Amino acid sequence: MNALRAATALFALAASLAVHALEPLKPIRVTDNVYYVQGKPGVATAANQGFNSNAAFVVTRDGVVVIDALGTPALGEALIAAIRSVTRAPLKRVILTHYHADHYYGAVAFRRSGIEIWAHRAARPYLDSGEPERRREQRANELFPWVDENMPIVLADRWIDDVTRFKMGGVQFEVLHVGPAHSPEDVIVWLPQARVVFCGDIMFTGRIPFVGDADSGQWLRRIEQLVALKPRYIVTGHGPMSTNPARDLALTRDYLVYLRHAMGKAVEEFVPFEEAYAKTDWSRFKSVPVFEPANRVNAYGTYLLMERELLKKK
Repeated sequence: MNALRAATALFALAASLAVHALEPLKPIRVTDNVYYVQGKPGVATAANQGFNSNAAFVVTRDGVVVIDALGTPALGEALIAAIRSVTRAPLKRVILTHYHADHYYGAVAFRRSGIEIWAHRAARPYLDSGEPERRREQRANELFPWVDENMPIVLADRWIDDVTRFKMGGVQFEVLHVGPAHSPEDVIVWLPQARVVFCGDIMFTGRIPFVGDADSGQWLRRIEQLVALKPRYIVTGHGPMSTNPARDLALTRDYLVYLRHAMGKAVEEFVPFEEAYAKTDWSRFKSVPVFEPANRVNAYGTYLLMERELLKKK
């Protein structure tokens, strides 16, 4: 127990020192009471301090609701400071759109401040699998000193179900489960009065999405669900917010459709993955940021998915 306390104290000290090395995060105004911070392009690296994803917050007269927590504990502290540059209202709640490292490692800072954390219960199998610890080790190698092996894995205080509605300070919130898509636990947060949606990684703007082993068929259906809401603004998990959702959803949608078509055709024709990948014309997407680090992983995950889908049809 003493060793655990010492490790926790050491981590807290390292995080405190790291946050002072970060540039202040600049809140971007969406509406009178809605803001977000925008991560840098590309994948998370030590050079960009792990800051490659977005987080948002909604200011109400009774307190602040935060959507996602960014990708390191230091960034979580910096996000709290950014919120404090806008309002002194109490921070009441953090809603995690999904349990990917770049969106929840910053929850350490919110937990330290005693702020309630919500996430969808579909994340529980992942969190119990040992994979979060393996991912933390990988991130510690890639992002040190912003992440290290002593960083706590933060679990939600409340595990929510498929539809959760609440009102705070006159603002209506709807938290809607849309997984499995990008992840099994994907949720979006919808503000029906302002017609703003926080979609996590259901939509990427200005870069190739990370697909991995996602259910891209379901993901495409969820994109149509987003369009059907007819939002004025979509605050995405990566990239600038969208003021033209039908147009801006096209990159994520078209990329997923192309992956499924190319890899599905290869599977149906019994073409091995390496040969299929080499023969596929990727020219349409090669110039889009993050193509090089993401596309091969995405294609392989989709190839395996299309194999599973073909087996289900038989």
